[in-house]
Amino acid sequence: MTLVNKLIFRPLKQSDYLTTWQAMRDFTDRRTSETLDEIWFIEHPPVFTLGQNGKMEHVLNPGEIPVIPVDRGGQVTYHGPGQLMVYVLLDIRRRDMGVRALVSALEKTMVDLLALYDITALAHKDAPGVYVEDAKICSIGLRIRRGCSYHGLALNVALDLAPFSRINPCGFKDLAMTQVSALGGPDSLLQVVGDLMPVLEKSLR
Repeated sequence: MTLVNKLIFRPLKQSDYLTTWQAMRDFTDRRTSETLDEIWFIEHPPVFTLGQNGKMEHVLNPGEIPVIPVDRGGQVTYHGPGQLMVYVLLDIRRRDMGVRALVSALEKTMVDLLALYDITALAHKDAPGVYVEDAKICSIGLRIRRGCSYHGLALNVALDLAPFSRINPCGFKDLAMTQVSALGGPDSLLQVVGDLMPVLEKSLR
């Protein structure tokens, strides 16, 4: 098996956003041509993150939840307990994969995962992420540096969706949000991680 085909999965853990973000940047800066790609599964305490294209006008009423400007693409979104963060630390140059191809592969991964739970989902060309009918279930935001990706996916599994009403999610007013557990899927992040790993391996092969 070549370096391109190898993935290291880091077990699900809880971590604050700033610590994780710094760790991703450090990992990317330290990478060499021999560094294996990694996928990190993280659950964060409540936080709003504002991507590089983000506008504060889309942060309506953050209240006690911190707002952190970050270096991923995209607009504002919410992370919190019950949401699965899937951070993709890949050498896309080594994989001969462009950014659009990576986004498409990640969207397909989520669509295929949700199909395991009999949830029909799809991606929208003009609005990255994964949707069930008109409701968003998974957000995507990436950063590419030195030919490598970090940040990744936020899959709503079993969380309090109320904080999304304090923002215009992804810059869209009145965008409905949904989650796996509300659509008949599992409410366990550990179960979702276990189901997701082989799907990710297949999509990124």
